[in-house]
Amino acid sequence: MLRSRVIPCLLIRNKGLVKTVKFKEGKYVGDPLNAVKIFNEKEVDELIVLDIDATRASGEPDFHMIEKMASECRMPFCYGGGVTTKEQARKIISLGVEKVALSASIVHNPELVREIAREIGGQSVVAILDVKKKLIGSKYEIWTHNATKNTGKCPVQFARVLERMGVGEIVVNSINNDGVMKGYDLNIVRRIRETIKVPMTVLGGAGSVDHIKELVHTYDVIGAAAGSLFVFKGSYKAVLINYLSENDASLIHRLKA
Repeated sequence: MLRSRVIPCLLIRNKGLVKTVKFKEGKYVGDPLNAVKIFNEKEVDELIVLDIDATRASGEPDFHMIEKMASECRMPFCYGGGVTTKEQARKIISLGVEKVALSASIVHNPELVREIAREIGGQSVVAILDVKKKLIGSKYEIWTHNATKNTGKCPVQFARVLERMGVGEIVVNSINNDGVMKGYDLNIVRRIRETIKVPMTVLGGAGSVDHIKELVHTYDVIGAAAGSLFVFKGSYKAVLINYLSENDASLIHRLKA
């Protein structure tokens, strides 16, 4: 039976683990491999790892780093960053990764989703939409390259395109809420969730277990991803890799809308 998943998201820059606020700053918070080992012990549902430098630097995925992380990871593992070809996606899967996340490359070439899905299976293809709300009005747009390039594309309409192309999952990442820890943007979640049927994960804004419970209670089977919540502790944001308590995890997995 399908259930909601609670997913730590790790951001990698210069081989180190960082945490951003609204896609800026990038505070160093530790060693990614050490974080993976701790999440193994915590028995997390799934792990997302995003190399946030790869696309902006027009570089290939760091296959050596990916292999090391995959060899340590004892949970479903999704990697994203710098993937632009079906050959790269196939190699990443061969290293022990379950899902490959795509972002800028598919915004400019949606057909790449279909190509990679044929190569590794649609269930292993994840699209990450970094979305930003305009200052005036209720319009959202997709941005790429660490929120430095505005594509002008509507995330709701583009989600439909990705679904037609055979994407296995869509991650909606709020640029406005990234690292703010005041809750998910449920408005854009609702708009996209009403439009697509493929699995959906939400990222950006979780600052407490209650935020995750609200998301899952509202949308039933959905992925709740978070970064700051699982790397910081307390009001002073001391670095501490953590996860849900056993009771919270059990409750969230049982929640229904």
